[in-house]
Amino acid sequence: MSSRVVLLGSKGGPAIRPGGPWPTSSLLQIGGRSIVVDCGLGVTRGVTDAGVPLKALDLIVITHLHSDHVLELGPLIHTAWTAGLAHPVRVFGPTGTRAYWQGFLLAMAFDIDIRIVDEGRPDLRALVEVVEFSEGMVFAENGLTLSALRVDHPPVTDCFALRFDHAEGAVVFSADTAYFPPLADFAKGADILVHEAMLAEGIDRLVARTGNGARLKEHLLASHSFAEQAGAVATAAGVGRLVLHHLIPADDPEISEADWIAATRKSWAGALTIAADGLVVKITDDSSA
Repeated sequence: MSSRVVLLGSKGGPAIRPGGPWPTSSLLQIGGRSIVVDCGLGVTRGVTDAGVPLKALDLIVITHLHSDHVLELGPLIHTAWTAGLAHPVRVFGPTGTRAYWQGFLLAMAFDIDIRIVDEGRPDLRALVEVVEFSEGMVFAENGLTLSALRVDHPPVTDCFALRFDHAEGAVVFSADTAYFPPLADFAKGADILVHEAMLAEGIDRLVARTGNGARLKEHLLASHSFAEQAGAVATAAGVGRLVLHHLIPADDPEISEADWIAATRKSWAGALTIAADGLVVKITDDSSA
């Protein structure tokens, strides 16, 4: 298995629209591990479309508890269980992740209990370990380390950028964040920085279409980064490739990939990828495209 990042769902925000992309989730394959990062709606289909058997699931990391990052966490694990999952799964997430999982188990208790009896499945409740983390080192095992940095995503306080380090490479996910210069030190020298991005020219059209008016616009401007700000972080960090992800807006017909590139090139001259659902980015790819 070659080390890679698969962008399973590329849009920012929980809404989906006909023909549009899916909310945020990613698959990191490194060191022989398949790691799901965030579980927005559509993650289960995304993982299977990436060629990963659901019953092989073993590690999930959640950056924060906004619905476009956690809504399908329970269904992903439950569907993997119905697909033959029989080994332990660990879920790492911020405070509140355990409560989400317990609530999901309660909601699905009838189905879980009857499938244990009727189909001879192991008890799903005994297979999943939820580990709640904060800033700092999250885990280190078999040459793979995961560390977390609290970023600026008001009003959510427990929102964490993630850094995965292995001999095969280093990958950083910004999570959702306003422009946050300390992220550059956290991402220093990484092979890939996956950073959220927003385009100013699409914000008013997005707000008009969604219908939340001034309050939504105020949230977006306070809590997210423009593409050129993501480029500035990548430049300061000296990363190998910048991947724009969690795009806002991601489904505006008046915005093309060229617009994202033009905005980012104001501050970033290196290798650049604009997210799309299912797009694969090799960690050790030397292309400068």
